[in-house]
Amino acid sequence: MNKNLISTLALATVLFFAACKKDDPEIPNEEELITSVNYTLTSTSGGADVTLSFQDLDGDGGDSPTITGGTLEANHTYTGSLELLNEAESPVEDITEEIDEEDDEHQFFFTSTVSNLMVAYGDQDGDGNPIGLSSTLTTGDAASGTLTITLRHEPSKSATGVSDGDITNAGGETDIEVTFPVDVQ
Repeated sequence: MNKNLISTLALATVLFFAACKKDDPEIPNEEELITSVNYTLTSTSGGADVTLSFQDLDGDGGDSPTITGGTLEANHTYTGSLELLNEAESPVEDITEEIDEEDDEHQFFFTSTVSNLMVAYGDQDGDGNPIGLSSTLTTGDAASGTLTITLRHEPSKSATGVSDGDITNAGGETDIEVTFPVDVQ
């Protein structure tokens, strides 16, 4: 057999098997940088709207974040919507869209030290489990305290209490947790 033909066949075989070799292993979803959280509360009866906001443009560490709490009306109901952004990117990256697309892998939890402040989920993933991008917040009598919003990545949505908003058995990883000062007047 011709030496050139043997060399060509050998090279073709090597290239064929190299082309079939699996590339780098899959990289799991990387955690996104969340620099800003806005929880907009719209009054259901014409009262003042309130936006609770968090901004930390340099991420964890570095400068302290800016946190703006709010004053809510007593015995009142608000519809809530969450917006999460990465303002370190140009243009600004809307993390809310990613959470909405990957809704089965995310859930927000709302924990308050304010007596009679309740948050109910207003949205669900494809399996009927809560997400928390939209919600209903109801206040009771006048009080002061905090509202903590926690975003969990890959929580166990079927664990006891998780679908009711109890973070205790949720597991998963915390993407962001923000505590806002809240006054109910």
